[in-house]
Amino acid sequence: MAALRGEQPWQEGTIKALLNRLLRKRAVRAERDGRRFLYSPLVSRDEWLLTESRGLLDRLFSGRVAPLAAHFSRHGKLTKRDIADLRRLLAELDDDK
Repeated sequence: MAALRGEQPWQEGTIKALLNRLLRKRAVRAERDGRRFLYSPLVSRDEWLLTESRGLLDRLFSGRVAPLAAHFSRHGKLTKRDIADLRRLLAELDDDK
């Protein structure tokens, strides 16, 4: 609880509810250490991010990245830096072929 207090303005009950949901989903494990529990991840951040981003693409954009980028572009959510990063990524993908 102390570690999260500095990161999020959540109450203790909110943190416990979140941890219980993560336990049920098998995303974390808990080990008893005296009167407390120690939690550790069972899913890496990269694994989680890949699963969530695929789900987003599948649910909202038929599994395609281009419509997602177009959506952000139309709504002014892509910065010049984002566009430069996308161009660089596309160039790298073309070079790999």
